[in-house]
Amino acid sequence: MGVSSSRSGTVARYRPVPRSSEHDDPDYVSGVCFSPEGDLAVGLVVTGIGVDACRHLRGRRNYLLLAATPVLLGAHQIDESLVWWGLQGHVPHLAARIATWIYLVIAFVVVPIVVPLAILRLESTARRRWLITPFFLLGVGVAVVLLITMLRNGITVKLGHFHIAYSIGLKNGFVVVGLYIVATCGSLLFSGYRDIVVFGLANVVAVVILARLTADGFASLWCFYAALASGAISLHMRFARPHRDHPYALT
Repeated sequence: MGVSSSRSGTVARYRPVPRSSEHDDPDYVSGVCFSPEGDLAVGLVVTGIGVDACRHLRGRRNYLLLAATPVLLGAHQIDESLVWWGLQGHVPHLAARIATWIYLVIAFVVVPIVVPLAILRLESTARRRWLITPFFLLGVGVAVVLLITMLRNGITVKLGHFHIAYSIGLKNGFVVVGLYIVATCGSLLFSGYRDIVVFGLANVVAVVILARLTADGFASLWCFYAALASGAISLHMRFARPHRDHPYALT
């Protein structure tokens, strides 16, 4: 997620840091993709996948938020290309600052709310909705904590080798990140749709792998993960399997 541990006495609104090795500061966590061009290319592809998913709604309004998620992820990646170029001096400071805040608001505030809410909306039985609701409420709580932390401490963004690292001075970062993962992945695992549950399991595996890579200081594979997620959503919109609690064929 790119959330760092807390730094006592450090308060800043936006601090771009020149390129350096990710090993220079243990408070930084590897960010996302490999280059601004990579972010831009992946963002455009993911956005296209999202448009395709929305084209296959076929009147299922409860699927709208799920289908639109790839569009959000695509815009997320495109936005980070501006962060890259800002740190490289190719984009005005103000534009880069705005892009950085947009990127983190989407990652830390929007995603933990949107993912469980999207699953909650597509469930057709009261039992499943009751099971998903706690994950949605948890996501809202995590989003509020992260937003308050960003507003209080500000953000620091650092250009490393093949990645961007973000720091928000978060206390108890491991706990908050763990709850973030529970809110997003847990809602997938408790869905009534088999393919979404499988996707949730794949998410858990991906989170473990990405966490390991981040801990070792390697560039994150977030952009590829976003593309994979978007592809899975598009496939679900096309070939959704029957619901486990109330079997029916989606047409």
